Amino acid sequence: MRMDDQRESDNIEDRRGGGGFGGGGGLRLGGGRLGIGTIVIALVASYFLGINPLTVLSMLSGGGGMPAIEQSAPPAHKPPPTDETARFVSKVLASTEDTWIEVFRASGRQYEEPKLVLFSGVTPTACGTGQSAMGPFYCPGDQKVYIDLTFFRELKERFKAPGEFAQAYVVAHEVGHHVQNLLGISDQVQAARQRAGKAEANALSVRLELQADCLAGVWGKRTDTMKNVLEPGDLEAALTAATAIGDDRLQQQAQGRIVPESFTHGSSEQRVRWFRRGFDTGDINQCNTFKAAKL
Repeated sequence: MRMDDQRESDNIEDRRGGGGFGGGGGLRLGGGRLGIGTIVIALVASYFLGINPLTVLSMLSGGGGMPAIEQSAPPAHKPPPTDETARFVSKVLASTEDTWIEVFRASGRQYEEPKLVLFSGVTPTACGTGQSAMGPFYCPGDQKVYIDLTFFRELKERFKAPGEFAQAYVVAHEVGHHVQNLLGISDQVQAARQRAGKAEANALSVRLELQADCLAGVWGKRTDTMKNVLEPGDLEAALTAATAIGDDRLQQQAQGRIVPESFTHGSSEQRVRWFRRGFDTGDINQCNTFKAAKL
């Protein structure tokens, strides 16, 4: 990607090197301390059952709903100017701001820019304790995107999806969840999931995630149109990333079989299709996965 001359966002919080939660052999959630074994159980349940790992941790700690955070976040600061990956992410975030400010303005709305938090290991969020093992995520409670930049190494080495546009796609997907939150879509889906059975709730999650993929595609198209940032091979890199993190691909790798009713993000084919739909049209109105007869 041609990003050298692009501006950086002012909405970056760098919590790396802030000491995290301190020592003690676990995390304090609600009234008790959870060890690493409990955290692993939560992450496994999240992957195979489609349950938010923060919710699992809350149940295991004896709480209800999202776990309460007793620790405050480490002091945030700007990334050092020598950190090229952090600067790249900051430029990608700035490009999402430019895109969505324009899209919202065209519909008579005002876009509220999210913060993007860089962290290592664990960090407190308004949605519970964030874990690097969860991968990048968005918390609607504080309107922040969270990412441990070591995920990009995993994207390259484990998922075989190298390239800057693949990394940018990950950021744009999470910002897509912020857009859904601002438009009220996330709340509607969450309310519907609470009334639904497990399979139907998972299906709703798939539609939400595929819409975020489509919104990432809209960002990609509009950013390239405005700033001519894409180079040959960039689009293919993003499509490779979307393919690599499809539920069918991940399930096949993890358990040797595919269970479609447990999908929470969509198959590789679906993720590619909806990203391409957003990218090919650049039109947010083409991203209504909830009215699509076929995903």
